[in-house]
Amino acid sequence: MERCNRIYNHPVYQNHMAHIAETERERKFCPHNLEHALDVARIGRIMILEQGIKIDTELFYAAALLHDAGRYNGLPHNEAGALLAEELLPQCGFSDDETKTVAAAIRAHRADDGDGEFSRVLYTADKKSRLCFKCPAAKDCYWDTDKRNMEIEV
Repeated sequence: MERCNRIYNHPVYQNHMAHIAETERERKFCPHNLEHALDVARIGRIMILEQGIKIDTELFYAAALLHDAGRYNGLPHNEAGALLAEELLPQCGFSDDETKTVAAAIRAHRADDGDGEFSRVLYTADKKSRLCFKCPAAKDCYWDTDKRNMEIEV
């Protein structure tokens, strides 16, 4: 996980996450913080193991760390996150192919129509990480009810 630690410690990543924390300080809905990213990573890892999917653990964790990190730059956050991945991953030791794989999964993580298992697992883990069933802001949530996680599950 050395390369994922490089992502986390990268000043650009830290700047993005600090900006998200500031913009979401008063947010009543689910935050987009490190805890959320790690929840996505761990749920995805469980899915990968249980379903026997061939996805490298460090590559999936990299995608989870970066999937929401572009939330504040004005672009749709999946596109901004993919661009951030394309910038940071080579600096953190990821190959061109690994960078393309992660960026594609991040671009597709907002819809359940991504190309391939990596995108599907990232999308599903992102949704399952949310505790909609106990959310105090549920009545104001803009998510469709069919996307909400209404029970404890993996």
